[in-house]
This record gives sequence, C-alpha cells and structure tokens, in this order.
Amino acid sequence: MFTGTYTAVVTPFRKGRVDEQAFQKLIHDQVHGGVNGIVPVGTTGESPSLGFDEHIRVIELAVQAAKGRVKILAGTGANATAEAIHLTRAAEAVGVDGSLQVAPYYNKPSQEGLFQHFKKIARATSLPIILYSIPGRCNIAIEVPTVQRLVKACKNIIGIKEAGGDADRVSQLRGALGRAFTILSGDDALTLPFMAVGADGVVSVASNIIPRQVAKMVNAFAAGKADEALKLHQKYYPIFKGLFIETNPVPTKAALAMLGKCAEQYRLPLCKMSANNRARLAKTLKACGVLKK
Repeated sequence: MFTGTYTAVVTPFRKGRVDEQAFQKLIHDQVHGGVNGIVPVGTTGESPSLGFDEHIRVIELAVQAAKGRVKILAGTGANATAEAIHLTRAAEAVGVDGSLQVAPYYNKPSQEGLFQHFKKIARATSLPIILYSIPGRCNIAIEVPTVQRLVKACKNIIGIKEAGGDADRVSQLRGALGRAFTILSGDDALTLPFMAVGADGVVSVASNIIPRQVAKMVNAFAAGKADEALKLHQKYYPIFKGLFIETNPVPTKAALAMLGKCAEQYRLPLCKMSANNRARLAKTLKACGVLKK
C-alpha cells in the first residue's frame, strides 16, 4: 500500500508560526514531482517542537493540499502511548491514509514495552500503521521478533520505515515477514542498497529538494532498470549526504530557502546552520545542477 517515494516534508515557519501557504505550496510541488506520498510532521517536520494543535493542523493542511492525489502517511508517534493515540485518532479524523509510528524516544523501553506500546496504538485506530525504527535518535531498535509479534497481533501494522543504516536488517525483516510486509528505507543514501535486498521504497528527505529525481530513481529500480537508477543515485548522492552535514532538517530548510521555497526559520533548539556549512551545501546543490551558479 505504501510503496515508492514518500517525502518527509519540512514544516515551514514565518514569524514563529507555521507558514500554511508555503507548506501547501511544498505539497503541490511534491505532487507534481511524482512522489507517491507525503509524511507530514515527522522528524523532518520538526514534530518535537510543535504543539498538539499545530501538529494536527499541519496534518490537516497536508490532506487538504494533496486532495487525494498522493497518500498522506502522518507522523503521529510519541514517547507517551496516550499522546500517540491522541495524535493518531486526530489524524484519522482529518482523513489521512496511514500513520507512521516512531519508537518511543528517551524512555528506552524494553522490547516488551515496545510491543505493548504499538499494540495499544494499533488497536485504538483503523488506520494502517508503519512502524519507524531509528536507533540513532531513539537509542533503541524495534527488533525483528518484536515486529513479527506485532504483525501477528495487529492486522493494521503493515510495514516499517527502517532507519538503522543496516541492509542486513532489511534482509532479516523480509525473510521473517514475507513480501506482503512493506519496508521503506529511512536513508536516501541507502535507498538502492535497501531495495536491492527487498525494500519497497523510501521515506525521503532529499525529495523535499529533488522530488522528481528521487521518484524517478526509485521507480527505475522497481521496474528492473538498475543501471538507470544507479546513475541517478550517483548523480544526486552528494545531495543525499549534504542534507545531513548538520542535524536534519536544518540543511534541508536551508536548501529550500536557497531555492525560494520557504523561509529559513526553525524552532529552537534547532537554529540556522553555520556559514561554512551553508556554503558547502550551496556548492553541492550547484554541482548537482539544482541551484543556479
């Protein structure tokens, strides 16, 4: 259901508030770029810095702007189970297609705690759920046996965003859960390696900047055109890496600002990138033909 390219879209701000007009324009650009879906209020959308009302409003804006042309996989996870349920039910009410549920961060629950957390959320909604394992931010991984238990216990847990940087995990997940289970790369630079061992696409940061190119790369590989996909990967690999020279989404917003897509504004504790890194990023964008020289 959720295969291909999903853009983990930024949340633009202006004068400290969500810039609704810029956000909806970004969604339109993504649709015209050929992506399969949008992930609002994920990490890239600065979800930890948004209030409940803002969080739900951004999801609602994404649904309105998409107009059913692409799927909306809303980031509604939290480190408190009750909070995740509240956000997920609110997202369901405004018409999203699915929920992305990140592993609880900071709490460091056991695998049993993770199982109980996700099971309770899944049973509180009819939405399809994609789990999100990102140990670099959460300090825990959703282990393969735990994913197996969850899929067996909850019919609406249908996939995982895998952001641990390990292609072996993809092989393990595919072997344990079969072809019907959706696996999405959580790292642009690893999209092709992950797809080579069984992933179905990517939740992309780079597609904020180059939606058409990322979608074309993913579609080419899925269609068996590995050489074409590899050429695109090699051409845009500097961007895949350059968007992470500082904490995501700081470089991505800086790049969008350079392209005139949104203001270069963040919510503290995130702040503007250093001048040196901004110059490096601009050089990368120019070298890849994305920013005019």
